[in-house]
Amino acid sequence: MGKIEDDEAIARLEAALYSAGRPLTIEELIKASGTESRTKTLTLMTGIVKKTKSAFRALEIAALPDGSYVFQLKPEYNTVIRKYASKPLLPTATLKTLSYIAYMQPISSKRLVEVRGSGVYLHLKLLEQLAYIEHQNVGRLKIYNTTEKFQKYFGIQGDKDLLKQKLFTKVRSPNHGSQASTPQPEQAVETITQPTQ
Repeated sequence: MGKIEDDEAIARLEAALYSAGRPLTIEELIKASGTESRTKTLTLMTGIVKKTKSAFRALEIAALPDGSYVFQLKPEYNTVIRKYASKPLLPTATLKTLSYIAYMQPISSKRLVEVRGSGVYLHLKLLEQLAYIEHQNVGRLKIYNTTEKFQKYFGIQGDKDLLKQKLFTKVRSPNHGSQASTPQPEQAVETITQPTQ
């Protein structure tokens, strides 16, 4: 009977990870598994991670630093599949927040809330879970920057000054010449979401 229960719990975990499209916390995974046991769920997750590594080449279940798990495409395959993807990698509002951070970094959480609204807290949580951004505490403020994973995943290599220059060049209007106004950081979404030609 135990074996059947394990198989059912594993199937539920796989289904939850596949359908979520985002990282799931261990609490969410415990509920999904139906085991009501943290230890049991973690043991089953270890088995699922190993099975995924041996069964797939381009897909992975990654354990994130905060203890959550995500079923995802390995970052190195992102540019290969972009033209085939039927849904955006991230919700548009979250991408706008990410592009703003990429363009304005280092940037404080206070400034992000002023510009992007209070919904930014959910964006920051997701982006940190995916390890696209990181923060440092400076006094009572959190200061955000993009990560090396962000650069690799979106095909934007180089230091942060070079990244800003690339985003500026991509979004600057060619009709304004030297009179070009400073582009809005949200325009960088196009640069981030489209593969390098």
